[in-house]
Amino acid sequence: MSMKSHEVDYEIIGSSMQLVEVELDPNESVIAEAGAMTYLEEDIMFEARMGDGSEPESGFFGKLLGAGKRAISGEGIFMTHFTNQGQQKRKVAFAAPFPGTILAIDLAQHQGELICQKDSFLAAALGTQVSMKFNKRLGTGFFGGEGFILQSLKGDGMAFVHAGGTLIKKELHGETLRVDTGCLVGFTPGIDYDIQRAGSLKSMVFGGEGLFLATLKGHGTVWLQSLPFSRMADRIIAHAPSSGGKDQGEGSVLGGIGRMVGGR
Repeated sequence: MSMKSHEVDYEIIGSSMQLVEVELDPNESVIAEAGAMTYLEEDIMFEARMGDGSEPESGFFGKLLGAGKRAISGEGIFMTHFTNQGQQKRKVAFAAPFPGTILAIDLAQHQGELICQKDSFLAAALGTQVSMKFNKRLGTGFFGGEGFILQSLKGDGMAFVHAGGTLIKKELHGETLRVDTGCLVGFTPGIDYDIQRAGSLKSMVFGGEGLFLATLKGHGTVWLQSLPFSRMADRIIAHAPSSGGKDQGEGSVLGGIGRMVGGR
């Protein structure tokens, strides 16, 4: 049986390159993906553990099963647990490795669950169950790229997920919304999720919008991101001079010569 989540306080700092600062009372804990921590105050100890700690009585094999699912999806099998072992309130901060917006969501106010992209989870109060959620429609799922493997965050406490670029919130009341699979951050229960082919063969080949779209329909909330990391990385690589790209905005006609002199 899952435990009740710790009641953590928090503050989101920044605008376009945000981090979340979580305040822990004595003996309170927060879990996070490896590498997400930015800084921590004294008395906060951290440890890499197998599993999210939401089911302390699950035993070794239960934790191993959960870790195996994460490994299949490309995620690390360990999560980092941060605990305040002091006698007064202390803070620990987390940030994603690329620019964007942090969504703080109280799972208790959204039917106890948020379904999100597997790479968007940042941190959550101890007691939150973090598990992989595979699309049941495997035929289209294997071609959906980022949209195929999802993550389920269950609990009654705070969870923090990251969106690349600007975060967009959409409320659905039975309507259908189609989005690029990489632009989906997360959605609440009550939303039916599928991956469908994007238009005609001509549009798929020459449209430049991707071969498949995520289709969301139902009643609930959907969060989108304007700039997923994969799209940003593709654009950086495409314009890198070493990859045959061209200079943009360097402000000097001697840009190429300067790189040759500088050994770049």
